[in-house]
Amino acid sequence: MATLTPPPTRPPIFNLPNQLTASRFVLALVLFGLIAAEIWAACLAVFIVAAFTDWLDGYLARKQGLMSTLGRNLDPLVDKVLTCGAFIFLLPVKDAGITAWMVTIIVARELVITSLRSFLENQGVHFGAEWIGKIKMALQCASLIGIFVALIAPPDSVLAAPLGWIKDVLIYAMLTSTILSGLQYLWKSALLFKRDA
Repeated sequence: MATLTPPPTRPPIFNLPNQLTASRFVLALVLFGLIAAEIWAACLAVFIVAAFTDWLDGYLARKQGLMSTLGRNLDPLVDKVLTCGAFIFLLPVKDAGITAWMVTIIVARELVITSLRSFLENQGVHFGAEWIGKIKMALQCASLIGIFVALIAPPDSVLAAPLGWIKDVLIYAMLTSTILSGLQYLWKSALLFKRDA
């Protein structure tokens, strides 16, 4: 007599990885408040914890087989809120080294590529993160850490100048990777549109 195999169980929606992603959203709001109050040491600590949860939720989801549609969409969305929001809140800070054109490039890239990914995946096309996109995210985190560290250092400190140079190098490396990754995704989507046409 044949036995019926039960359908595979779906992981609970609000599992541990998704809880970590939700906590990162809360940490982002805390970070924005700390930036507005210019409490730089606390900004650094909160951002490092938030960046660590970004790595941890993906690691746990893969290791425990808890990959879910919610997590797959929520995780990059919260990442964009965290990083784009931090750069926007840093705009009025004189010594942060962030200007309006830089933030425009960062936010525009995220909006355009997220819209393209959503459209293509709704058509059944896999449009996952490329290696240069992962480098972009790493450099965004590194540049924010560099900014917070530079802002913590007293202006008359011997470390102020070298930390400022490191911060600027990280910012421009991040902008370069942001532009290149955006162009790569646009090229990839153009090839997909051409193939379908």
